[in-house]
Amino acid sequence: MAATPRKNKTARRILAAGAGLATVGALVAAMPSAGAAEDTYAAGQGTNGKGWGRMVDVQLLSFNDLHGNLEPPAGSSGQVTRTKEDGTTEKIDAGGVEYLATHLRQAREGNRYSITAAAGDMIGASPLMTGLFHDEPTIHALNALDLDVTSVGNHEFDEGAAELARMQYGGCHPTAGCFGAEKGFEPFGGADFPYLAANVTNEKTGKPILDPYFVWEKDGVKIGFIGVTLEGTPNVVTAEGVKGLKFGDEVETINKYTKILERKGVKSIVALVHEGGMPASSSVNYNCDGDGDGEGEGVSGAIVDIAKNVSPQVDALVTGHTHQAYVCSIPDPEGKPRLVTSASSFGKLYTDTTLTYDRATKDIVRTAVASANHVVTRDVPKADDISELIADWKDLAAPIANRPQGWIAADINGRGSAAYEKPLGDVIADAQLEGLAPADKGGAQLALMNPGGIRADLVYKASGAEGDGVVTYGESFTVQPFTNMMNVVDLSGANLITALKQQVSGSNLNSVKILQVSKGLTYTLDMTKTGADRVVDGTIKLNGEAIDPAKTYRVAMNEFLAGGGDGFGALATGTNKLVGASDLDVFNAYLAAHSSAANPLPVPAANRITVVK
Repeated sequence: MAATPRKNKTARRILAAGAGLATVGALVAAMPSAGAAEDTYAAGQGTNGKGWGRMVDVQLLSFNDLHGNLEPPAGSSGQVTRTKEDGTTEKIDAGGVEYLATHLRQAREGNRYSITAAAGDMIGASPLMTGLFHDEPTIHALNALDLDVTSVGNHEFDEGAAELARMQYGGCHPTAGCFGAEKGFEPFGGADFPYLAANVTNEKTGKPILDPYFVWEKDGVKIGFIGVTLEGTPNVVTAEGVKGLKFGDEVETINKYTKILERKGVKSIVALVHEGGMPASSSVNYNCDGDGDGEGEGVSGAIVDIAKNVSPQVDALVTGHTHQAYVCSIPDPEGKPRLVTSASSFGKLYTDTTLTYDRATKDIVRTAVASANHVVTRDVPKADDISELIADWKDLAAPIANRPQGWIAADINGRGSAAYEKPLGDVIADAQLEGLAPADKGGAQLALMNPGGIRADLVYKASGAEGDGVVTYGESFTVQPFTNMMNVVDLSGANLITALKQQVSGSNLNSVKILQVSKGLTYTLDMTKTGADRVVDGTIKLNGEAIDPAKTYRVAMNEFLAGGGDGFGALATGTNKLVGASDLDVFNAYLAAHSSAANPLPVPAANRITVVK
């Protein structure tokens, strides 16, 4: 079946990774004999960087944070902003693996040495078409894209380490079984590429749960890849997902395995880091090095400190997690500029980097490195094999995906909204409050929703045959794909105030996470101030009355927030917990109760948080 493309793994050249660790996948070994390579190199032929001379151009194609978006993301979630020569900006529809495959295949043409790598979050928080099948379709698609290697991201742990191992090695789901057998689908065989998890170790054994590094080789050209996810993964994943695992420091881990690769004779090294930064502009062609001397002055965030401290032997960092687009030069510990890239998210961009490899030194000539982000436009032919794969899995999902849940009057933006208070955030928080307000459901007085849990927009234009304005189950699932169970807890007013201040302080100081709030909860957010002071004292009110630090409030939130996720430790102090329905169930119930074809749900005003800039 086209839905389960498989490569012949026995035809792939594999170099050993960590001792005692299974290595899965490598580049297809389509190369001349070693003798032929030596003869040609000795003759000094191919000195243009493409062939057998001393200097060889190696193409590195990379992307990150796909999140199972095989189909083009809808609405503003499927657009990127580009700055034109006259300084004005334009929105471009982008993404879709059918188009990504075509762009990558076209980019590889004429490049003898080409590697495709990714920086994590390939799966998890995925649309229903792949999420319903525990992301098996996404792995099939990545195999078809000829992905060579990826790091793990935090979302690779959404279903735990055992499920991640299944993604790597294959096998039927332990409870759902084998998908598509009735349609002739082959049993799931896992990824043809290695997932790298250098800084994720088993708490008991201390060993990485998957390969820590991978060495790509062709014609004697060797490039090592070290893959890590953010050390703070336990703060952004449910406790069950990271049970029994330890997440190490990114810099220490990369430096450790850099030394190991050097001892093995691998001097050209790329780090795949699922952690990122925030550029000063959202334009995909923004020059984050500015007019200076190439020091990444236009990007901030965790990746800057990581890049400045990772061993100078590492030649480039491919990053992710923040869903931003940048191609920057950040100085290494010796003060020399080093490439750091990120390609937005959802398959909307890919990065094309030329690494000039010196056969004599076996190292990358950093001064010759060139890189740029490219938009995955939808004006190229679709890749037929990917289209067939998508059609097969859509057909399998259709009976569930196409069920109508409600109606909307216009686009209600969530993931695609850059505002602190998102219109769709208001809808979700209100749905949670309404679903958990009855006394027998928890008696909630207010609800809080984490912004990162809103994975898409609700788009007015029909995605299929359902008609404009109709919200299908597949669309609502894409907005809330985690199926987190709702919790209602007792929370003191003091801890509620502290939680709101944690949005802009502590681990959220440099990358704020503004909770979406239910109707009746209001306050002022003053972004001209710093840290916790941004949440203005005395302005936090519930139904017009100031929150009393000494009172107790019943607060509804998903289990991720109730566990203190995203740096909200104050929310984990809740007591008298009642577990309710899933976030998706209460969302769909709200859509059904508050909309009809004649009276669709309007776009909320999003006026609960007063923002001062």
